[in-house]
Amino acid sequence: MGEQEQESQASTKVQEVAANMQQIQASRKRISGAKAETIARRYFGAIDDRDADTAVALWADGAHDNVRGRFDVVAPDGVRGFLTELFAAMPDLHMEVVSTTAQGERCGVHWRLRGTFAGPGSFGGVAPTGSSIDLEGFDLVTVSDGLIQANDAFTDNMTFARQVGMMPAQGSGAELRMTGAFNAGTRLKGLGLGSAELVAEGVWVVQGQPGRCNVYLLEDDGGVTLFDAGARTMTRSLATAGARLGGIKRVVLGHGHTDHRGSAPGLGVPVYCHANEVEDAEGSGGFRYWPEGLVGLPRWMRVFHKLLHRYAWDGGPVKIEGTVAEGDEVAGFTVIDLPGHAPGQIGLWRESDRLALSTDCFYTLDMLGRDSEAHIPESTYNYDTDQARASILKLAEMEPAAAWPGHAKPLTGDVRGQLERAAAEG
Repeated sequence: MGEQEQESQASTKVQEVAANMQQIQASRKRISGAKAETIARRYFGAIDDRDADTAVALWADGAHDNVRGRFDVVAPDGVRGFLTELFAAMPDLHMEVVSTTAQGERCGVHWRLRGTFAGPGSFGGVAPTGSSIDLEGFDLVTVSDGLIQANDAFTDNMTFARQVGMMPAQGSGAELRMTGAFNAGTRLKGLGLGSAELVAEGVWVVQGQPGRCNVYLLEDDGGVTLFDAGARTMTRSLATAGARLGGIKRVVLGHGHTDHRGSAPGLGVPVYCHANEVEDAEGSGGFRYWPEGLVGLPRWMRVFHKLLHRYAWDGGPVKIEGTVAEGDEVAGFTVIDLPGHAPGQIGLWRESDRLALSTDCFYTLDMLGRDSEAHIPESTYNYDTDQARASILKLAEMEPAAAWPGHAKPLTGDVRGQLERAAAEG
């Protein structure tokens, strides 16, 4: 026999062995899948029989029954408690297995549950209403050693809420009125269409209340970088605007005060700031150097501002991922140091169109939120007012074509002259 023929026969035998192994493996999977399906059907059959003892006996101790969006209980006691509550709420319950799909140790079960929410027991904290229930769902049951090791259940909670009367019927007048009221509330919160305004090439601004806080969305490689994070009340409007522009990639804080870090904790993206702002961004939000009780503000305003800091502006401390320094590049802008209002306050500068994003280097609103000429920020809130004046002059010497602050309206026209007058005030 020639060498080539021997090699051919050897190759054929290897292929036959491989095919046999695949058949054995597939057979094992079918057998394993059949076992999983058998246990799953027994479990749902026990539910249909309203037999908690048999159903619980099919569970391994410590296994989790996770009904997504409702509860996560541990066998045996948690599973028994759930089934007991279910049976007491729907005494005529019928559980039908519509179809199953099994592979390996897992079996997917498409089920249909029908019954009357007659009680006497409640279900999920909801008192019985006498309503007819007809629900469908899907459970992914994991079986090993003849027992259920885990179950991930997905139910139609909205349909259940409609059927028991917690939510209005689909397409009903009540649902239309509820939807209209919800949309009206959304508009009042500033979440409507067009909340982000294009103010320069690749630069969008979202302005929110209280305090007319400006947050800048800078187009950045298919998404956006946020400069400043405004008030906590702006979190959803910023998330919405960011999503429409490709998604928020990171936040760069102009400084760490409460009304500039506010939404950052709720956006779920990396946050950066100047090294001298880390302490305040991760800590008090500025309170460590402001006068105790905000003394310096009019008495009535102290109370008002304390409430704003606590309930509207501040989202709390935020973890800083890294720091930026003067000269660094951020989404086509260059970082510039503008300390004074805060120890590590920065701005962003774009030379191509002489655009400055200057956070609280200067204010263009008064303490009542009304438009004003450019001026030094309120001294009560400054880390160093003389340094703040110097930073305004530094910005003026750069001769911006437009300077957008952290609050209210921008400076345009003779920007340098306006800034120099602001720095010259008392």
